[in-house]
Amino acid sequence: MAGSAVLSVLDRVSPGIDYRAPRWLPGGNAQTIWAALAARRYFGAPPSWQRSRWTTPDGDFIDVDQARHPSDAKAPLLVLFHGLEGSSASHYAMAFADFAAAQGLAFAVPHFRGCSGELNHAPRAYHSGDFHEIDWVLRRFAVEHAGRPLIVVGVSLGGNALLRWAGEMGARAADTVRAVAAVCSPLDLAAGGHAIGRGFNRLVYTRMFLATMVPKALRKLDQHPGLFDREALLAARDLYAFDNLFTAPLHGFRDTDDYWARASAKPVLGGIRVPALALNALNDPFVPAASLPTDREVSASVTLWQPAQGGHVGFPTASDGVLGWPVHVRTMPEAVGQWLLARA
Repeated sequence: MAGSAVLSVLDRVSPGIDYRAPRWLPGGNAQTIWAALAARRYFGAPPSWQRSRWTTPDGDFIDVDQARHPSDAKAPLLVLFHGLEGSSASHYAMAFADFAAAQGLAFAVPHFRGCSGELNHAPRAYHSGDFHEIDWVLRRFAVEHAGRPLIVVGVSLGGNALLRWAGEMGARAADTVRAVAAVCSPLDLAAGGHAIGRGFNRLVYTRMFLATMVPKALRKLDQHPGLFDREALLAARDLYAFDNLFTAPLHGFRDTDDYWARASAKPVLGGIRVPALALNALNDPFVPAASLPTDREVSASVTLWQPAQGGHVGFPTASDGVLGWPVHVRTMPEAVGQWLLARA
C-alpha cells in the first residue's frame, strides 16, 4: 500500500510526453519560434469553423468558433482556451482541431474578449486569471452539449485561467467537466512576466505581443475616453508596464504586482479535485523551470508533465519524410488529447 502511494506521486511528476526535438532545433527559443511560424499544423484537411456570438452576462460578447468536422452526438466535446493574443487561427488551435477531427470529437475555441478580430464593447478586455469568464463559458457549453462529456485544454494564458477556475471550484468542477489540461502555462505569473521582460525575450516576444496589444488598447480608449493615460501606454516597453496601465486597473487589480499575485493558478493547485494535467517544458523561455509546481504543491488530482524540451507551446517534431521533413506540431496535441480522452 505504501509502495503504491509512493509510485502514484512519482508518476504525477514526469516527462509525460515522448518528445524529441529535431537536432537542428536546439533550445527553447528555436522550438518555440519554428513551431509558431513554419511547422505543419495538421495532417488532415485544414480546420473549418462555424462562428457564433455569445452575449456575456454583462452585455458584452465573445465569439466562439466550432469545428465543422463530423462527430458522433455522444462523442466528447474538446474546448480550447487560447493564449495571449491567440485565436482559432493559432498553430496550436489548428493542431488540436486536427486531433479532434481524427478522433471524431466535437471541438470549439471560445475567444477571449477582443481576440476574434472584432473589438469587444465593454471597458475591459481579458486577463490571465479570469476564472469567472471560464466558468460562464464552460457552463454554457455543458448546457448546449448536454449529451457530450466535456474535456478542456488551456494554452499558456488560457491554461492558467483554466487551472485557476479548477482550483477555485474544487469538487464542483466535476459537475461541468471530466478533465482539464494546461499547456505551457505561466502558473506563477510574476516569474513568467519578469522572464519575458528580459534579454532576448524582451527584444522578440515582448515586442510581438505589444505590437497587437497596444493598438487594441488604444481602440478601447477611443471607445471609452479617459479609460487610461494614452501617452503612458504608448511609452510602455514591457508587459509589466502594459499590465500596470491597462490590464490590472481595467479588471479590478491595484497594479501589476497585485494582478500577477492574485491571478496566478499556482497557489490554488492544491484545491483541484477534477483530473488535471499541467504540461510545462523545462526549456520554455517564458516560464522559468524554477517556478514550476512540484508534487507537494498540487493535489492528488493533478498530474505534472515536465519534459526537458519543447519550448513555449512548441514541441516541433520531425516527420517520417526525407530528413525528417516537414516538421509538425501534432505530437503535443496527441499526447494531451489522449490524456484527456482517457478521463472522458
